[in-house]
Amino acid sequence: MARRPLPRILSNGGAQLARSRELARTAADSATDVLQPLITIARGLRRLAAAGRRRWTETPRDRRGALLFLVASVVLVVALVPYGPLLAVIVLMAAAAWQGRERTPAAPEGTDDTRTRRLQSLYEALVPYFSIAEDPDPLYAHGGGWEKAFPAHEFDEDGRVAHLVIRYPAYFTDGEAESRARIEHLLTAKSGRGREYRFTWDEEANHLSVDVLAALPTDIAAQRFVTAPGETVLGFTDPTRVQRTLPLTHGVEQRDVPPVVWRTGIRSTEPHLLVLGQPGTGTSTLLRSVALQALHHGDLLIVDGGGTGEYACLV
Repeated sequence: MARRPLPRILSNGGAQLARSRELARTAADSATDVLQPLITIARGLRRLAAAGRRRWTETPRDRRGALLFLVASVVLVVALVPYGPLLAVIVLMAAAAWQGRERTPAAPEGTDDTRTRRLQSLYEALVPYFSIAEDPDPLYAHGGGWEKAFPAHEFDEDGRVAHLVIRYPAYFTDGEAESRARIEHLLTAKSGRGREYRFTWDEEANHLSVDVLAALPTDIAAQRFVTAPGETVLGFTDPTRVQRTLPLTHGVEQRDVPPVVWRTGIRSTEPHLLVLGQPGTGTSTLLRSVALQALHHGDLLIVDGGGTGEYACLV
């Protein structure tokens, strides 16, 4: 008995499916090309909003009122100027298009491999802390990839990590100080010592952000600082740690820097200060600064118990 031929819809189904996929892919590419300007502007608006939010967070609380007044003044001026809102929208769209462009600078040969090895090393170091044997689908495993664990990362000019976002499993005890301290100590050692890091734990999203802080200013000389009675300035820190700034004078330049203040007096919980350090680490500068501030409120008494004359730095 002769074999009956297959129906046409079954014999040609593979070719039709391939053509359908090709048409869908072509349509998707065409839509992407048409919507590329909108995608670029939307990406730029998102980056501008993130930059504005970051600027607002870094601004001390005592200066946010002035910043709000400045922004309100600019908005009022733009609203009153003829064609001001239209020009503002055009400038905003142009800035968003510039910020939303694809940034793919050519990296030197071998740089990507070095950065990949650094990220893989960090990933392998975190495996013992972010994995358990009972996890059926572990995010961290020996020999695994770091791409899902590190959704965002940036490097500095020396090829070291400057910004890193780390995902960790929900069962990690991020609410315990000891667990956090172990992870922060590990990341500090693996990312490069000699730098200061800021660790931001997002317990709700199970994310850890690691940012390298900018170097603190080293050109501030000892001077009379504007402080309240019983306060002594010991140094300066980054603007994200304190909500107060002091006006400083450096030659003809004036600037505001967030201070580290030591409070003395009857109700002080830390009435004594011990200064230790190797030669060249700034201990003499700190002592001169403390002595200069103390002279503003009274006399200075120096006791040289060893008789070695080590107080010559105060002369």
